[in-house]
Amino acid sequence: MFNLTTFRELLTAALWTGLLAGLLLTAVQQIQVIPTLLQAEVYEEQATANADNSHEQHEWQPENGWERTFFTAVANIALGVGFALLIGAVMCLRGRTGSWRMGLLWGLAGYTTFFVAPSLGLPPEVPGTTAAELTDRQSWWLITVLDTGFGLSLLAFAKTKTYRFFGAVLLAAPHLISAPQPEVHSSAAPAELAQSFITAAAIANAVFWLALGGLMGQFYQKKS
Repeated sequence: MFNLTTFRELLTAALWTGLLAGLLLTAVQQIQVIPTLLQAEVYEEQATANADNSHEQHEWQPENGWERTFFTAVANIALGVGFALLIGAVMCLRGRTGSWRMGLLWGLAGYTTFFVAPSLGLPPEVPGTTAAELTDRQSWWLITVLDTGFGLSLLAFAKTKTYRFFGAVLLAAPHLISAPQPEVHSSAAPAELAQSFITAAAIANAVFWLALGGLMGQFYQKKS
């Protein structure tokens, strides 16, 4: 039964999990993602300098170096705590059978739901890449996440073939609709750099989600 003590345990586990997983993600990004991102930003700046609107002022953004790393770490930790709470809540609803091995499975499910499935239609993009309208992409992303989450749960826990079939349909549905795309696709960065960014982002997110699941499973184990 869910009570105040259970909530405190869940919150404590999520805070520790989010902190450690967020710091790990930041470290992996410094090795895998940031170097590629910095290269892409050079191409973006060159394209912007040649454009007619190069005199326009840009919004504030952290400077490269410790400032950018600090704000990235803060964002990653906050993201980690939020997703850890989500994993913990699902574990609690499923009976709180916590272990790091079981947590890895939940982390894999989260990785599939929040990164792999949306990336099939909207892969990570480097700066300077044209994209469809933000609201259209956000709507498709949300639909894909919801369909994938429900679809995976039906495939994993449904007791009848009918429900499992419906789960498979949910997994495929967003990709049958297809993600919103710009009328003309272009990028200031070379295609090889864009592909490297996609690979780096996939690796970083895999490490992040597996760490989230494993740590949450370890910290939020069922008490005897």
